[in-house]
Amino acid sequence: MAFGGGFDPDNEVMSEINMTPLVDVMLVLLIIFIITVPVLTHSVKVDLPRVSNEKQEIKPQTITLTVKADGTVFWDDAPVDAATLELKLAEQAQKQPQPEVHIRGDKTAPYEHVLKTMAAVQQSGLLKLGFISEPAH
Repeated sequence: MAFGGGFDPDNEVMSEINMTPLVDVMLVLLIIFIITVPVLTHSVKVDLPRVSNEKQEIKPQTITLTVKADGTVFWDDAPVDAATLELKLAEQAQKQPQPEVHIRGDKTAPYEHVLKTMAAVQQSGLLKLGFISEPAH
């Protein structure tokens, strides 16, 4: 017995460590490492492309549509009629990235005129639509 309980005639406790299982474990680990290291270090040579780390921000154009009280629509401070507005919006909808459309409605303008302008923007296929207002004082 390893610790020599009752079989040792001198009744002395054996204080040595049995090294055989430890050596067996170390040999198994050595064999595993010998087998796996060549698999881990094997690589395929690939010529990867080089890229710059600079962030490229393409800011979309902003279109401001102003609706006056009498129903007149202005495209960035230039008056446009309904047909020209639809043509310009369809042209802008084809761009990538699509521009943002901001609508400024006159406080005294009937909601119908603003709604028609919103419908024209939506029908053209533009996705970003916002409203411009002044804060209350």
